[in-house]
Amino acid sequence: MESHKQGIVPYQPSKQADKFKDTALGLVSASSFPAIVGTADMMLKSAGVTLMGFEKIGSGHCTAIVRGGISDVRLAVQSGVETAEQFGCLISSLIIARPMPNLEAILPIGSRLSHALEEERYSRLSNQAVGLLETRGFPALVGACDAMLKAANVQLASYEKIGDGLCTAIIRGKVADVAVAVDAGMREAERIGEFHALMVIPRPLDDLEQSLPVASCWIEEKPKPLMLPVNVKEVEKELIELPDLAKLPLPMKEEL
Repeated sequence: MESHKQGIVPYQPSKQADKFKDTALGLVSASSFPAIVGTADMMLKSAGVTLMGFEKIGSGHCTAIVRGGISDVRLAVQSGVETAEQFGCLISSLIIARPMPNLEAILPIGSRLSHALEEERYSRLSNQAVGLLETRGFPALVGACDAMLKAANVQLASYEKIGDGLCTAIIRGKVADVAVAVDAGMREAERIGEFHALMVIPRPLDDLEQSLPVASCWIEEKPKPLMLPVNVKEVEKELIELPDLAKLPLPMKEEL
């Protein structure tokens, strides 16, 4: 009652949020973007969970957030922790059973909740492997990207910055091409600056596809209509006056 007097309206969860009422949240944090993407991939493939997205808070810290049944989330987080430990980048992990709706509404953990509720599923670059190469320093990243594009038939999809000088290039292509490309990129990054981590995902799931950053050039846009310049005016053609047929002399007949 006191909050109403002060003009503060308590948070009211939507009816659609009932779908996730008896579920849990799982969070695994790592100090590398390729490591957290690989961690999320293993979490999705080890249990029936939904990837809600990634949260990057700077200084190289990034967190994968999954949602699902409590038992599934426990399995997913366990798998994610083991994967992050293999990279040597594990920071922390957390499981929250039946989180309060207000927690999800305010914190960024619900950034993809509306999409999950609407069951939107799409694949922007389906049937292609994903390669992630992380460097410390932007020159090393640019050099690695150039080397990867020249070494194999791959395409640069985007790049991601997570702070602490760490930046990751994301490439797409066939599995063999991606493997060749990241190897060439790693060698070039080591030559220029500091190579930090890499990850190759042969068959990413749709949840992972939706959460990875994509450059604007990959987004299909409707073609814009051709617009002529406003200052261009059509030149008026000169009119030619025709003679009056009534005043023309009649042709004379030849005399036989």
